[in-house]
Amino acid sequence: MKKYPSYIALFVVLVLSSCKKEEATKPKVIYENNAKSKTVMVADTTQIEVADLPITMEGTNFMIYPIGVMSGNAKSIKSDSEPSFTVSNYGEFQITGYLKNLKFQEIGKDTIYALTDKQVLIETATYLKSVADKTNQQLLVYSLADMDTNKDGKLDNSDIKSLYISTIAGNKFTKLSPDLQELIDWKIIESKNLLYFRTVQDASKNGAFGRNDIVHYFYVSLSDKEWKPVEFFPLQ
Repeated sequence: MKKYPSYIALFVVLVLSSCKKEEATKPKVIYENNAKSKTVMVADTTQIEVADLPITMEGTNFMIYPIGVMSGNAKSIKSDSEPSFTVSNYGEFQITGYLKNLKFQEIGKDTIYALTDKQVLIETATYLKSVADKTNQQLLVYSLADMDTNKDGKLDNSDIKSLYISTIAGNKFTKLSPDLQELIDWKIIESKNLLYFRTVQDASKNGAFGRNDIVHYFYVSLSDKEWKPVEFFPLQ
């Protein structure tokens, strides 16, 4: 067997390492000098949308259809890449995936309608079961991308994640986190019926999020008719 010189192997390692480093340091935000300038997201006509079979959260009266994009090669049965018709996973009252939308249908009715008409990429949709048990409020909390923040012409998991909330019926779909702030995490304080979350702001304007940027803290009263985040300052 022919052996390649060691310097060729070293070259390959360096190239791969460089590619991985470039991918890892790709900015999540690109700031434009012209505030009116917008990057147009071009629809990928090769993508085939598919809906998973409906999901019903325990104790609710609505079915939820995850809507995503078929992966693999769906055009040829002879392809090495078999198509996947599944776009989501479900467990512990949470739907996960890279979803373009969710659609809702009240049990016993024929109408199916979309959560939003905006371009989004939903990574998680979580049913607040503990809140429903204590207050009879049936709510969904979402982590998703809603802006092409890195200006690459597409919406994907390289863009900033935001926090949203809606009713179990998909109504009152409301953004909670500020624009251009990356969602860190969120949690529910059941005894107070409050949703707490943290975001990080790119204070250095370098397009990435690091130790020198600003962490913001918010809470939202789920008892209020309008879900309005209130910023607080636990470090002061």
